[in-house]
This record gives sequence, C-alpha cells and structure tokens, in this order.
Amino acid sequence: MPPTQISCPRCRVPQTAEIQQLFDLNTDPQAKQKLLSGGANVVRCQACGYEGLYPTPIVYHDPAKELLLTYFPPELAMSINEQERLVGPLIKRVVNDLAPEKRKAYIFQAQSMLTYQTLMERVLQADGVTKEMLDAQQARLQLIQRLLSTPAKDSRKEIIVQEEKLIDEGFFSLLSRLMEATLAQGDQQSAQQLAIFQQELLQESTVGKKIQEQMKDSQKAMEDVQNAAKEGLTREKLLELFIQAPSDIYITTLLGVTRTGLDYEFFQLLSSRIETATEPESKNSLTSLREHLLEATKEIDAQIQKEMASARETVDKILAFPTLEEGIQKFGNEANDFFTEAVQNALQEARKSADLEKITKLNQLIKMIEDANQPPAEIQFVEELLSCENDQAIKEKLIQNPQFLGDEFVQLIAGIIGQSEQQGQAPELITRLRQIQKVVLKTVMAENLKK
Repeated sequence: MPPTQISCPRCRVPQTAEIQQLFDLNTDPQAKQKLLSGGANVVRCQACGYEGLYPTPIVYHDPAKELLLTYFPPELAMSINEQERLVGPLIKRVVNDLAPEKRKAYIFQAQSMLTYQTLMERVLQADGVTKEMLDAQQARLQLIQRLLSTPAKDSRKEIIVQEEKLIDEGFFSLLSRLMEATLAQGDQQSAQQLAIFQQELLQESTVGKKIQEQMKDSQKAMEDVQNAAKEGLTREKLLELFIQAPSDIYITTLLGVTRTGLDYEFFQLLSSRIETATEPESKNSLTSLREHLLEATKEIDAQIQKEMASARETVDKILAFPTLEEGIQKFGNEANDFFTEAVQNALQEARKSADLEKITKLNQLIKMIEDANQPPAEIQFVEELLSCENDQAIKEKLIQNPQFLGDEFVQLIAGIIGQSEQQGQAPELITRLRQIQKVVLKTVMAENLKK
C-alpha cells in the first residue's frame, strides 16, 4: 500500500503514513486480520510523539457473511452528504470487484457503525464471537498485563488467587498465543517472561494444575509408545496400551500418534478380547473402548479428508495465477498442515497426464515450501550445539561462529528451555539445553571481557 500524505491529528505537522480505507475480503483474504490486529491506520508522529488511530472513513466487506459495514470517525464532524461523498467511491470499488452473480441485496444496504469499537465487534459477531466473549477476552488481557507489571512473585501469587475465575483454559490458550507472537516478532525477553508466568500459573491455579495432570498423561502416552516401539510396536502391544489407559487424555494422545495402527486387524483383536472376556465388567469396558475408538477414528478420518480437500483446493487456486508469488500472496494464508501432501499428490497427477507446465510450477512450489520451512539460522545453530559431544566442542563451535556470541542468543536459548518445559519435552533434552546454556553464558562473558 503506497504511503499517504496526512497531517498529525495532534500537532498538524505533515507526514506520510500507510492509511487503508477499504478492507475487502473479496480481493484481500487478509483484510479481516489487518483490521482486527489493531495495527491498521495507526500513526506515529516524530514531531510531537502522538501515537494512535488516524481518523479516516472505513468500508469493510465480507462476501461470505454478506456483510458490508461503513464507519465514519465522529471527530471529522462532516454532514451525512459529505460522508456519503467520501464513502461512496469505496463502496463502488466493492461492487465493481464483485462478480455480477454475487451482487446481492446486502451490497446496497451498507450498515453504518457509530464507533470504531462497534465496527470491530460487528465483524467478530459475524464469526460467532459475542460481546460477552469479547469482554472476557479483554479481562484476560488485563490480567496478563497486571501480572507483567508485578515484579514480586509473592504478589503475583496473590493476584492468581484473587482472579481464579478468570484463569481458565481460554486464559492459557491466550497466553500461549501471546508467547508465539512475541517469539515470531523476535522479542525473546518478553516471551521468556510470559513463559515464567505461565509456569507459575500452571503450579498455582486450579485449572493450571489440571492442565499439568493432563500434560503428564499425554507425556506418559508418548513415552509408552516410544518404549514399545524400541522392541517393535505390534497391534497386540498397542491394544494393551489402550486397555490400560489411565485417562481420556492418554487415549486421545495415543490415537493421535498411532491412528494408522488402528486398522481392521486391530479391531479384530479387540473384538476377540471382548468375546473371550468372562467377567461382565471387563466385557462392558472393552465394548465401550471399541465403540469409542471406532467413533474417534471415524471423526479423525473425516477431518483428515476435509482438510485434505481444502488443501487441494488451495493448491489449485495458487496454480491458477500467472505466477506462484501472486497465488501465494492471495491464498497462502489458507494453507493447512496437509498443503505439502496436496502439492505432492497434484504433482503425481500432473506426471501421469504429462502436463509439463503444471509439473514445472508444482516443482517450483515444492522448492518454495522447502525454503520457507528452513528454520532460522539461530535455531539451526542450536541443533548443531545439541550434536556436540562435550562442553569443549560446544565452546569451539561458539568461537567459530562469533555472530551468535551475544545476549540475544542467550535469551533465545532461555526461551527454548522455557518452551520445552512447558511442552513436556524429554528431561534429557532439557538437561542438555541447560548445559549448553551454561557454556554459552561463560563464553559470551569471556568474549565481553576481552572486548
């Protein structure tokens, strides 16, 4: 978006800024995300220090929801006729960009939002997000901010006790998303601080303790599968794991990693156990397990088919553009976990039909995916350090790569350790990371002293 010449709302000093007035999901699938992110049309004045939302007319269009909204900042103090004169061309663009068969009645009945907050709430309401849900989310954000601004651990414990009702599963989900966002922005320090708070909340809150127990069951399921796999994971062993499962979380985790093992022969084994069971309680328990696993695998398979079909549709959309770059820019945000597999399947089909043009584009797309999936240089270097045999080898590797000898890399390792602990990674890995952290700290301090 080209910069626009504006005047600072406070001091009126001329400057340039990126101002967006039309948010049309028909032409820009990321338009909703841009609007809801809170970063759209925010200006920062170098002259007076003003930072805030620039007052400008906005038109929001979501054809899937048949939603056309307009917003006109009241501080501009313009008459209705003047407002229509400014907003009219934006609505005309919406109509012109929409295929004739999709121009329905809502296009000519734009809803006017009185405040910017009302605009945001109406957009979210169309997605099923109620005002009560928004208020609850805001309360969670305020609690996180309150914890961040409370340095004393004992004081934070008191806050956790006082706000017990707010600390639910949604709160932990929000906290995890904030951690991911800060890591993506390269803010290792904030991510580490959030990880510390998360650990405290897991230990002190009722829901946190429940999540920890679930994490233990999930981790136990992973460990049991790994141990069984060392000697060869047979259907008989897998069935025993399901029968001895201590909780639903354990079963769900087991299902997630062993779905391919739950085939016809597996269910034959389970049916045989049911038929040979002599005690009614055991027979009922095994029957319930079979019903649960059959239903669960059915749901998993249906979801996989749905996700796979969606991924293939996204591949076709991208390939339809003259260049892959244009296609990815338009539809890349729709890619899911099955996207790479869908590309590979499309490539196999193109080879069978000898479609050379499509084969070339798909090979280019695979190369772009591989390049995009390469981890950052810092993460690759941490993986190299993990492969070092001892502390001396780690130190030598660090000295050979002085670009990593700094506080940012130290904070990165601390963040990785916090994240690994939160995800319940193997204790051996965490111990190894802590050992690397010590060597890195010593080496960085030694280098700083030399300087």
